[in-house]
Amino acid sequence: MVSVIIPSYNRIKYIENAIASIEEQSYQDFEIIVVDDGSTDGSFELLEEFSEAGRISLYSHENNENRGQSASINLGIMHATGLFVAVLDSDDYFAPDKLARQVAFLEENHNFGMVYGQGHAVDADGRFLFKVPDDNHAETSDPNILLLDCYMALPGGSLIRRSVFEKVGMFEESFRAGQDHDMALRIMEEFEVAFLPEVAFFYRKHGESISANGLETRWRTGMEILERARKRYPYRNRTIRKRKAVINYRLGQVYWKCGQKRRSIGYLIASGFLDPIRAGKVLLGSKS
Repeated sequence: MVSVIIPSYNRIKYIENAIASIEEQSYQDFEIIVVDDGSTDGSFELLEEFSEAGRISLYSHENNENRGQSASINLGIMHATGLFVAVLDSDDYFAPDKLARQVAFLEENHNFGMVYGQGHAVDADGRFLFKVPDDNHAETSDPNILLLDCYMALPGGSLIRRSVFEKVGMFEESFRAGQDHDMALRIMEEFEVAFLPEVAFFYRKHGESISANGLETRWRTGMEILERARKRYPYRNRTIRKRKAVINYRLGQVYWKCGQKRRSIGYLIASGFLDPIRAGKVLLGSKS
């Protein structure tokens, strides 16, 4: 059985579509676990109706607290009874054969801990925008490549053996951004990972800009993810240096847009020293 976990927070417009995309799967051996993260838009009451109808198992945090996506996913994993775990954001939806094809792969390839497919980004109305990763992508199971560039469309694109979490631990609840990258790295450091070159799910790009504080949090969390990864696994020094360059560059961009020019320049200079080739490409306009 597959345990499909949906962490939900204020997604009344999309949550039923997410649930329906699981119910309509060609593979029907699943349970749907929804963890509400303190919603205030009426979606919790809607989910209670689905729970009473037997469509889902519904959980929430103590006192209906908002504890973040990682804590919600972890609570779902604690209640999961399937051999495999899939995570679906509450505004995304699965492709019809997602579970069938990924379950079949893991049942036939016991040395793999996780399999993932392609994600199609769509707008709020479901219109196609772009693919992640692209059609030519090939998985090497090299954590160095994943550390440098989180090329996976997560979490909805993947299927993970539940036993994997016993080895690598749960999602990091102190992270309010980047927790998917962190988990994917920890899995790849311990297990083989496979890519199936077919659409697995659709994820919505709402067009709502992330605040400057949100972007700063994302990239500062990225630095913490990097430091933890460096201590866990023998990553190449070149990989560590190039990833630091990317994070410093992104932080420099955030502060520049906020008008903190002096602070921004310090990060941009650090990025240039860490990866001068990339810095040269940025200056020449061949890399953003």
